[in-house]
Parts: sequence; structure tokens; C-alpha cells
Amino acid sequence: AAEPWPENAALYQQLKEEQILLSDNASSLAVQAFLQMCNLPVRVICRANAEYMSPSGKVPFIHVGNQVVSELGPIVQFVKAKGHSLSDGLDEVQKAEMKAYMELVNNMLLTAELYLQWCDDVTVEEITHPRYGSPYPWPLNRILSYQKQWEVRRKMKAIGWAGKTLEQVLEDVDQCCHALSQRLGTQPYFFNKQPTELDALVFGHLFTILTTQLITDELSEKVKNYSNLTAFCRRIEQQYFEGHEKDSSATAARSSKRSLLR
Repeated sequence: AAEPWPENAALYQQLKEEQILLSDNASSLAVQAFLQMCNLPVRVICRANAEYMSPSGKVPFIHVGNQVVSELGPIVQFVKAKGHSLSDGLDEVQKAEMKAYMELVNNMLLTAELYLQWCDDVTVEEITHPRYGSPYPWPLNRILSYQKQWEVRRKMKAIGWAGKTLEQVLEDVDQCCHALSQRLGTQPYFFNKQPTELDALVFGHLFTILTTQLITDELSEKVKNYSNLTAFCRRIEQQYFEGHEKDSSATAARSSKRSLLR
């Protein structure tokens, strides 16, 4: 815990251009934003088998010294043990509120992204299967895609999302954005002047939704209805990504789609 943060810390995710999906890209960007906010340098390494390299089977994961830690929650705890925290200035009530909003984002936005990727038939056939299986030869590419689809759909069934229509899922996204917009108000960050883990998580998901080309723009339109949320994404992109690392996911994501954050 007392060891300083090494210069060669690395964050692993899937291949950016041809493989990574919306939900994993959002999760990876949230971790990158969190580390930037903590002023901890990390190099992004893209690997076709990142998902299988991860100790939890989920991306992103970081490799720091001899430690490998995956997903935002455990990474936040790991970084805190090294003496870096974004939420130390919050009181207990604020910390509880922050956790509640982070749960909301994971339960609504992340689940909606997974639903869209693996349960919307058009998206599955045109985007998800080709991208997810892209590094692998036939028939392995299809086998791995169907395996993942089965796994995600089983999860959707367990949490009661399997029977939802796309319209209902988009309505859930709208409700989540409305709650976030209300909480943010005119503040620069969710808890006034300093960013917390919540800001990193919200940025990762909203920015990725705004900059990912899907079959239709229905998902990004839900976010664009809230001008303070799009301004929030632009502010964090400018402050923590522009001019930092040219290869950052935020810069790469934004250049891959027409300018959305006007």
C-alpha cells in the first residue's frame, strides 16, 4: 500500500477500433477518467483477449506493480489503499448519496447498454456479433458471440429485463438521465467543485453513449435532451483528456463519430 504509483501502470481493454462494445468502452473510459482525476498516469493497452485476461472476466483491468485489479469499484478501493481518493472530502451522507447514484448508473445505464448490445436483434446481428467475434476465425467467432449472448440474456432474465421492449429500456435511460441532470443542476460536478468517482462513472457512460455509432441515434438522443449533462461530458473531456494522451479512449471515441458535444 505504501508503494508509490509506478510510471508503467497499464490499463487493459479490448481492441478499440474493431472489437470493443459500448458497455466495455464506457466502463474502461470511467476508469481512465477516475485515474486522470486522481492524477495517476496509466497507459491504455488494447488486447483482443483482454476479457479473458481479466481476473473477474470483465474489462477494464489495471496492472500496477505486481497487482492486477479489474472494474471501477475494486480499482477505486485499490487506489484508496495507495493514498489517493476523490471522495475523502465528502461527509457520510454525501458518500451514501454518491453510492446510491453510482448504483443507479450501473443498474440503469450499464444494463441498458448490455440490453441493446445483446437483446436488440438488429443491433446484435449488425454490430455486436461482428465486433465481438472480430479477432477470431470462423466458427470460433460465432461460438464465442453466442456464448456471451446466452450469458447476458440469462442475466437479463434474472433481473427482469428480458421481457422489456426497446422503448421501455430507452424510457429507463431517460429516467436515469433526468435524475442525474436534477442532481447535477448548474454545478460543475455532482458534488460541487471537485470530481468524485460518480463523475468518472457518469462521464464514462454518457460520453460513450454520445460518441458511439449505433443502428439509430435513439440512445444518444436521450442524453442530448439534458444540456447540463452534455456540457458536463464536454467539460471533463477538455479538462482531463484533451492535450493529455493522444491515444486516450475519449479522444479516439470522439473522433470516430461526428462532433456531438456542441
